[in-house]
Amino acid sequence: MKKQDESSAPRAPRAKAARGEKAAIAPVTKTQVFRVFAENPGKVFSYRQLSRRLGVTTKEQRDEVFDHLKALRKSNQLTHLQNDDYRLTDPAALRVQPDAGQRPERGRSRGGKSRPDGAAIEAQFGQDPLVHRRRDAGFDFPGDDRQRFRERPSSGGDIIMGTVALATNKYAFVVSEESENDIRVFTDRLKFAMNGDTVRVRLRGERDGRPVGDVLEVVKREREEIVGQLTVQNAGFGFVSPDHRKLYFDVFVPNEGLKEARSGEKVLVRITEWPEDPGRQPVGEIVRSFGQAGENEAEINAIMAEFGLPFEFPQDVEEESEEISDRIQEDEIARRRDFRDITTFTIDPADAKDFDDALSIQKLENGNWEIGVHIADVTHYVRPESMLEREARHRATSVYLVDRVIPMLPERLSNGLCSLRPNEDKLTFSAVFELDDNGKLYDSWFGKTIIHSDRRFAYGEAQERIETGEGDFVEEVNTLNNIAKKLQAQRFKKGAIGFETQEVKFQLDENGKPVGVYVKERQDAHKLIEEFMLLANRKVADFVFQKKKTKPRFTMVYRTHDAPDADRLQNFALFAKKFGHDLNLENPKKLSNELNSLSENVVGKPEQNVIQTLAIRTMAKAKYTTEPLGHFGLAFDHYSHFTSPIRRYPDMMAHRLLEHYLQGGKNVEAEPVEEECKHSSEREKLAANAERASIKYKQVEYMAARVGEQFKGVVSGLTEWGMYVEVEENKCEGMIRISDIPGDFFELDKDNYRLVGQRSKRIIQFGDELQVIVKAANLLDRTIDFELVDERPMSQRRNDAPRREESGRGRRSERGPERERGGKSSGGPGGGGKHRR
Repeated sequence: MKKQDESSAPRAPRAKAARGEKAAIAPVTKTQVFRVFAENPGKVFSYRQLSRRLGVTTKEQRDEVFDHLKALRKSNQLTHLQNDDYRLTDPAALRVQPDAGQRPERGRSRGGKSRPDGAAIEAQFGQDPLVHRRRDAGFDFPGDDRQRFRERPSSGGDIIMGTVALATNKYAFVVSEESENDIRVFTDRLKFAMNGDTVRVRLRGERDGRPVGDVLEVVKREREEIVGQLTVQNAGFGFVSPDHRKLYFDVFVPNEGLKEARSGEKVLVRITEWPEDPGRQPVGEIVRSFGQAGENEAEINAIMAEFGLPFEFPQDVEEESEEISDRIQEDEIARRRDFRDITTFTIDPADAKDFDDALSIQKLENGNWEIGVHIADVTHYVRPESMLEREARHRATSVYLVDRVIPMLPERLSNGLCSLRPNEDKLTFSAVFELDDNGKLYDSWFGKTIIHSDRRFAYGEAQERIETGEGDFVEEVNTLNNIAKKLQAQRFKKGAIGFETQEVKFQLDENGKPVGVYVKERQDAHKLIEEFMLLANRKVADFVFQKKKTKPRFTMVYRTHDAPDADRLQNFALFAKKFGHDLNLENPKKLSNELNSLSENVVGKPEQNVIQTLAIRTMAKAKYTTEPLGHFGLAFDHYSHFTSPIRRYPDMMAHRLLEHYLQGGKNVEAEPVEEECKHSSEREKLAANAERASIKYKQVEYMAARVGEQFKGVVSGLTEWGMYVEVEENKCEGMIRISDIPGDFFELDKDNYRLVGQRSKRIIQFGDELQVIVKAANLLDRTIDFELVDERPMSQRRNDAPRREESGRGRRSERGPERERGGKSSGGPGGGGKHRR
C-alpha cells in the first residue's frame, strides 16, 4: 500500500521498462529539485524531506539531489540554512502570503508583480517529464493504482462530533462516542485541527474496514499556540515550522507579527487566522521568543510551551500564597494528635526541597511498632475556591524536567509552609499503623496531626545506615527497612508485579549542559519509603470503601490499573518466546507469577531492558477515577493517592474527601469528582510526555559532544528502514539505517522481530549486543544517528561495497519507492516508538 505524499510534489519517475524487465530508476533532474521549492515558496526543506518528496530510492539519486542542491546554492537560487535545511533565496518572487482577511488577485504578489508560472520556470531550467500526483478523497492515486485504492462509499454520509488525535503528519483519527471505530481523516481534510480539538466530521466511506471522513467544522480548539523554529525571509515575513512531529502545517507570520524575533529562534506563535483553503497556511503572530534554537534555555522553554506548561504563577496567586501566616495557632494544635515528641524523619533525594512525607516510629508496650506516615496538610492552607486552589486544580501535577521543576503550588507553599523541613513544627494529615516485626498489621488510624521532624535524610545517607549499621537513627532506619521488606514480600505473594523502568539521571554543569548520564539505582532506602507510602495509600482507600457497606459507596479518588489486554499480552508472550522465555497465559490467576518469573529470568541478560520496557508497555495505563476497580500491578483491591499533595492534585482531593468522611459527612456527588479525575489523568500524561521530551533532548545534547566515540549498545527496535540501538551505559537511543549496515543488504523479518542479510543470512534481532559509533546528533530533531562498527578486514569491506549496493538497488527496484521514513516501528512490539522521527 502506498502512503499519501506530503504534497503533490514532483517525484523522480521510473523509466519505462521493456516487457519482462524490471523498471529502471530514472535520474533526478535539477528542474525537479527546484520545482519542489518553487511550488512551496517560503518553506524550508531538509535534504531528507526533499528526497522523500522526490521518491528517491537509490544512492545515485541521493547523490544527484545533493549535487543539484549544491549547484542551486552556488547560483544563489537556494539558500543553505543550518544543518541540511534549504529554502528559496527570494521566495517573494514566487509567492507572497496575503495579509489576514485579504486575497490578492490571482497570480499577483502584494507589489503587483506577476508570479512566474510553470512555463517561466521551465524556460529557465528546460523541460523535463514531471509526474504530478493527484489528490482525491484524502489519498494519492498515481497511475493505474487508482481503482485499487478507491474508497468504498458509506451508507449515508453521517455527521458526528468527536475529538482529534493526530497519528502522523499525514492523517489523524477522530474519536467519537457516536462511532464504534475511530474515523481516519487525512490532514488536507482536517481544517487545520490539532490534538484535542473538537470537530464535526462527515463520514464519506471506508478504507480497509475503517471509516474515513472529512472535518466540516472545528467546534472547539484546545490550543491556538504552536512552538517551532522561525525562518525569516528577505521579504520581511516569516514561517514557523512546528517542533511537534505530527503537526502538518507551517504558520505564516507577516512582518508586523514578528515582534523583533529573529530567524533561527525557537518561538511561540499564536494563530490569528485559520484559512478555509487547505492550500494556504494559518497566519500568526509571535507571542514569545525563547532564543536561538539549540541552546539549552531555548529548547527547555520550548518544550514547556509545546506541552502547554506554565512559565510562572499569576501574580494574584503568588500574592495570595504570601499572605498565608506561617504561625500555627494553639487552638489548631489542640484539634490535632501531637507527634512532636516521637522520633520522626524524612528520606528524600539529595536535591529535593519539597518534603511532603515523613515517617515516625516508636515501640509500643506490647512489643509492636507504631509507625506513622505523615503527609503535608496542604488543604489546611489551600482553601476551596481560592486562587491557589484553582491554579492547583488546573495544573494538577508538578512537572519534573531534567533541569527544573514546574511546581503545582507556589514556592512559598511547596518549599516552605507545607514542606516537612527538619526542626520545625509542621501540620500533617497522617496514617498511623501498628505493625509487628513481620509486617503484620494490627490497627490503623487516620487523622490530622502535628509533627516535628528530627532529621532530614538523603537517600544515600539512609542507605549508609542500612549497609553499615552505623550512624544516627540507625536502629529506627533498619527497623523500618526490615518491616518494609516484609510488606514487599506480602505484596508479591498476593500477585504484585515487579517490572520496573530504569530512570535516567543527568549531571549538569552550571550552564545546564549534560556532562554525565547514568541510570538511577533503586536501593533499599528507596524501597523502604515506597512500601510505607503504598501501605498508606492502600489503607486510606480501603477505609473509605469500607465506611459505607451498601451501594452507592462513598465517593473517593482511586488510582486504578486494569489487567492487560489479552491480545497485547499474547503478542508480548510471542515476543518473549523469541528469546527463549515461555510465558504461560492459560491461568489468569497466575499471570502475575508468570510475569515476575520472567522479570527475574531476564536480569543481567542483553534483552533485560527490552523485555522489561515492553512488558510495562503491554500493561494498561493507571488512571484516576471514582470507580473502585482495584490496581492490577500492585495487586490491591483498592488504592488511592494520598501521600504527595504538594505535587499532585488528586492527593489533595483524597485529603478533602477523607477529612469530610472522618467528620461524619454525607456522601459526595461523584460526577464532579470524576471530571477532576479525568482532568488530572490527562495532565499527568502531558507531564510525562514533557519529561520524556526533556530527557530525550538532554540525551541528544550529551551525545552531540561524543560524535565519533564508540559505545556498546543493545538492539531496542526494528523497522523497515532501520534499527534502534540503546547504549547500555546511559540508555541513549539512536538509529542505524538498514542501508548503512555494512557487509550485506538487510531486510526486516517482522514475524520474527529480526533483520536478515540477503546474501550472508546474518541475523540481527532484539536484544543483540552491538558496537556502535555516534555518527550524528541533531538537537533540533532530538535524534541520534549511529553507525555499526565494521570489524572486517579493509580488503573485504572494499570488495563487498559494490556488490552490496547492487544487491540493495535490486531489492528496492522490486519493492518500489521506499516507505515514508518516520513514525513507530512496524517491526514488532516496542520497535522504534521512543525515537522521534
